[in-house]
Amino acid sequence: MTSLSLHPHRLTRAIQLSLLCLLPAVATAQEATSARTLDTIQVTGTRIKKAELETQVPVQVLTRETIDRTGYTSVADVVQHLTASGASLSTKLNSSGNFGFPPDGGGVGAGAATVDLRHLGPKRVLVLVDGIRWVNESSGSGVGASVDLNTIPLALVERIEVLEDGASSIYGSDAIAGVVNIITRKNVDGGHVEVQYGDYNLKGGGTTGVDFSFGGSGDRAQWVVGASYFKQKEISSAEYLWAREPVPGTGLANGSSATPGGRSVFAPADGNNTYGGLCPLAKDDNGNPIPGSATCNITLPNGANYAGNGFPGNFIPFTTANRFNFAPYNLLLTPNERKSVFGQVRFDFTPAVSGWFRGLYSERTSANQAAPEPIFLGTDAGVYNEWAETRLVIPANQRYNPFGFDLTTIGPDANLFLIGRRPVEGGPRRYEQDVKTWYAAGGLDGSFEVNGRPWSWDINAMSSQSKATQTNTGSYNIKHINQALGDPAACAAIAGCAPLNIFGGPGTITADMLAWISPVVRDRSKNTLSLASANITGELADLWAGPLSFAAGAEWRRYKGEYYPDPITVAGEYNGVPSGVTIGSYSVKEAYAEFDVPLARGGFWGKSVDLSVAGRYSDYSTFGGTGTGKIGLRWQPADELLLRMSFAQGFRAPSIGELYGTLSRFDATLVDPCNNAASTTPKCVADGVPPGYEQVNPQISVVTSGNRDLQPEKSRSFMAGAVWSPGWAEDSGWASKLDLGVTFYRHTIDGAIQAPDAQAILNRCIDSRDAVACASYTRNERGQIVRFEDILANLGTINTSGWDFSAHWLLPETGWGQLGLDWKATWVTRYELVNESGQAEPKRPGVEVNDSSIPEWTSNLTANWDYRNWNASWSLRYVDRLRESCAGANGFPICTDSAADLHWLGATTLHDAQVSWRTDAWMKGLKITVGVNNVFDKNPPICLSCTLNGYDPGTYDLPGRYSYARLSLDF
Repeated sequence: MTSLSLHPHRLTRAIQLSLLCLLPAVATAQEATSARTLDTIQVTGTRIKKAELETQVPVQVLTRETIDRTGYTSVADVVQHLTASGASLSTKLNSSGNFGFPPDGGGVGAGAATVDLRHLGPKRVLVLVDGIRWVNESSGSGVGASVDLNTIPLALVERIEVLEDGASSIYGSDAIAGVVNIITRKNVDGGHVEVQYGDYNLKGGGTTGVDFSFGGSGDRAQWVVGASYFKQKEISSAEYLWAREPVPGTGLANGSSATPGGRSVFAPADGNNTYGGLCPLAKDDNGNPIPGSATCNITLPNGANYAGNGFPGNFIPFTTANRFNFAPYNLLLTPNERKSVFGQVRFDFTPAVSGWFRGLYSERTSANQAAPEPIFLGTDAGVYNEWAETRLVIPANQRYNPFGFDLTTIGPDANLFLIGRRPVEGGPRRYEQDVKTWYAAGGLDGSFEVNGRPWSWDINAMSSQSKATQTNTGSYNIKHINQALGDPAACAAIAGCAPLNIFGGPGTITADMLAWISPVVRDRSKNTLSLASANITGELADLWAGPLSFAAGAEWRRYKGEYYPDPITVAGEYNGVPSGVTIGSYSVKEAYAEFDVPLARGGFWGKSVDLSVAGRYSDYSTFGGTGTGKIGLRWQPADELLLRMSFAQGFRAPSIGELYGTLSRFDATLVDPCNNAASTTPKCVADGVPPGYEQVNPQISVVTSGNRDLQPEKSRSFMAGAVWSPGWAEDSGWASKLDLGVTFYRHTIDGAIQAPDAQAILNRCIDSRDAVACASYTRNERGQIVRFEDILANLGTINTSGWDFSAHWLLPETGWGQLGLDWKATWVTRYELVNESGQAEPKRPGVEVNDSSIPEWTSNLTANWDYRNWNASWSLRYVDRLRESCAGANGFPICTDSAADLHWLGATTLHDAQVSWRTDAWMKGLKITVGVNNVFDKNPPICLSCTLNGYDPGTYDLPGRYSYARLSLDF
């Protein structure tokens, strides 16, 4: 390869250390040298190959050494702990369809792990492997729109480059918040084996990892093959104090009304018979009883069975004490097992032309768990299923009907409002994912000269697929439940139908009954990506300040996605969360050009001034064409100082799920503002809420769907920053090097594809009678919300801005070794999401909402010590304090301020430590590492608004201390 001569200077080292920030470790000191020759390289954020690393945009480089020092066992864990990262999927999230499906049609991604930059969402982050896109995840619950980083084994990784700036003009769609480019190992000589075991101080959670790679080279070829295995065991939510209740510190107040004893709400045949007060009469606005309005809201005593002595018999009024605590059945950490094999080869056909091939096959098995599935029946059920809501009759002669009259949901005489039964006899719901991913890519590249100037080119092709099956046990067939509760003669005529005892309490649903109502549900999904690209880069001409460089290229991609729910779901017979078939595909053709223009060298402007300009045009089969541009300026007044800025346009094309996703349901945890005492306020009366209304369940079913009329999101990004490496600090008595960096960023997204926040819709309607919000849901005559629509649209604008800070201080080397300090911090000064009504949604800096947060400050500080064969590091990870609504804990002592509906999540600092020892005395090298993450066993702050486990897993580490040991051998 043609090379260029460069004289290194202090700024080069500053960029290598400060701007290529190491997380969370300190870079190895680099020796100052005389003039040297560097090969041209391509750095993430530009297609132009250069012999310098300092570009117009900030790029973090996480080296292999940096990655090893974290103790993390996956690519996702490494990038999710960047200070600029937001909440994203991980194995700490235990959701797999039991809460429903997000509106984007992507499914819940159970078992997958993604990355979010700048809190803009994983779909707005582009993931590359060696500069080429990777297939989106598939987990058997939808058509995913982001990459599962667990499909890329850590054993394959040489380094990770993270660009935290918009780059659509360079890479195309999705690169709004930034780019994560995973660079694989290529120059491998010999073998490497690594074994790691780690465990939490909670019961369960043990992790085992084994990585193997072997490579070599000849006169014209380089090759590497490898395999990776990882297994993580589950941790039950019952192991963590604050995960044992639906909302910490509230007991059963937020428990489910579907209980083992069953909750029954109905109007008796004789509307004036209160059965001794068990079924009281409703009251009018003056507090007077309304004749004929008797309503039963009853259950059996906790743990009791129906004794068969008639109604009212053993029945009692349903109260909070009878609610079901579903929390201990969940998982704090989900099990995950991954197996991968990979290989790549590079062959030099001539000194100027080479070919390469890379292949990978990966398998993942993972699981999620939820409490035994509830069965909700009746006109207030709100489950969007006719078998439960409008076609159910439990006749008086049904074997297990204790009331002596028909219960019906049909027509004007409907008297069955709600049955909530939790069949603990069927065990917990279990969702098991089996995911297979394959990837194959190859290409040619080469170099040549034009008038003595170096040029290089490459041609690439790639095809990949991720395919998943999710198997669900512990769920029920609602049509079979309807039949088993219906006419005994009709049930007897159906093979296998066994009359169901839904009123009998725990232990009364027999094996025969379960056999009739319990299917095994299998959902399938698949994502496929194919692409071809060609690029060329070189020097066009010599200008007054240096060579004019350029890059240009074209790319074609085709995406295809499929999601097939189980046939009983498609038929409308699934008792769980319904969803529909999603099938879609689209293709895109793109062309781009990029120029690097030297404006000045020396003189008034100092060392150098360079301008970069890029543009890209994309033609989509779905919505047509769109163009983006980018301009950047790099000014180096002196060796010690670099100033740079950029402005970029960006876009994100709607995903397959967003375009073609069909109607599905999401069971949102919502607080109805009109619940209980608030029902009589004028605002709630205006919303059709009757006096004494009580929200049946903390979860309200919301209908979501894709939208084929969606247009791409458009974005604008601005970045300005500086890097300073003061010469007076270099090789001084107190420092060998000192590198300081600061970057300001701003992103604006117009036409953001989203569904409005359901809680915000409710609050907005009640508070201001906003017409759009109030039209989104429907109440029945009893005040229960029975329909709630929340459909995707280009309806939002997102504005976010903030600052990144970095510092690296390497102390002089002494007889006791060398100490270095590395610090990186992100300060989010603004995040504003404006909805379709022009109002700001509650998501903003310093706020916890919807199971995610945007801390104003996050920071990582690491002290690293090297002495001969020893290395030790100590890291501090800081998350600023957050505030949230007390939600279901309002009025309980655990809430910081119930009157203001305010709860604080305190600032959190975690400490990590690692010690390693290496020797070259055995084979090519042996390294032993031990470490502890969260040394002082600090638990995350208690979250009252979070859906599960009493904390936010997207912001904080798992509760408990994690200890690990690793053995690495080179041979």
